Amino acid sequence: MINRAIIRSKVIQLVYAYHSNGHRNLNSAEKELLFSLSKAYDLYQFLLVLMVEITEQEAALIEKGKSKRSPSAEELSPNMKFVNNLFILQLQANKQLVEYRQAQKRTWKNDSFILKTLTEQIKETSVYKQYMSDSEQTFEGDRDLWRKIYKSLFYHNDAIDEALEDMSLYWNDDKEIVDTFVFKTIKRLKQEDAEKAELLPEFSNPTDREYAIKLFHKTLLNIDYYSDLIKEQVRNWDFDRIATMDIAIMQTAVAEIISFGDIPLSVSLNEYVELAKIFSTPRSAGFVNGTLDKIAQRLVDERKILKIK
Repeated sequence: MINRAIIRSKVIQLVYAYHSNGHRNLNSAEKELLFSLSKAYDLYQFLLVLMVEITEQEAALIEKGKSKRSPSAEELSPNMKFVNNLFILQLQANKQLVEYRQAQKRTWKNDSFILKTLTEQIKETSVYKQYMSDSEQTFEGDRDLWRKIYKSLFYHNDAIDEALEDMSLYWNDDKEIVDTFVFKTIKRLKQEDAEKAELLPEFSNPTDREYAIKLFHKTLLNIDYYSDLIKEQVRNWDFDRIATMDIAIMQTAVAEIISFGDIPLSVSLNEYVELAKIFSTPRSAGFVNGTLDKIAQRLVDERKILKIK
């Protein structure tokens, strides 16, 4: 699940912290990098749990309604389709997710307001109303309900974002990209033995963990050289007045351009320009793009990198 886009963002954040906090022990910093990456995977699993816990809360409310002293006819014979959703039942029984929930002290149920708010929002959608009015129930239809709910309600949801920010500082910048992996999981999960159903692995590619460590090491160990390359291309600027985040982005980008011959130059440049749009100032993307382009051209001309754009 953790891909190179997430890795680049985490490395940049730690390089930025390096500039802000001064010199740090490289081994300690590497542990911090790997821990922050593991927290992104935690978020992936925690967002899957959110769908399960919304369903469990709704089931608990239905049972509470039945136990009232004078329950209504609707409370005595509720529509159980949503709480018996076949996709959620499989997710609820998923071996990996069960183990994750058992190991975690954190739960969405500690914030009943967010669960209540999201449930109310779900019930207001036409997708939910249509689903509940259809007597037929299939795994594909149940999965499709949550695919539509997640895409329409859980992406860019301020209530979820605020709740996650309160729970962990590591999750502030991760949700947007992790959402895409949760959505991918919803679409790909098939009806089968919950013991065998696999969620996305922690790393999208087995080599990505090594990529993360190498990129981080190369950036910090050669940071002065990369700073000199940047300074030579921005002679009309006061280097000390350039945004620290812009410098961190460009230093990490140069480390990748020089150290990873298998990554096309255009890919590296595009990725870091996009990260500048996310992490820095509105004008940063153009500045970073222009500076990196000049640095890359110089490195190509000097045959320090054997890449073409």
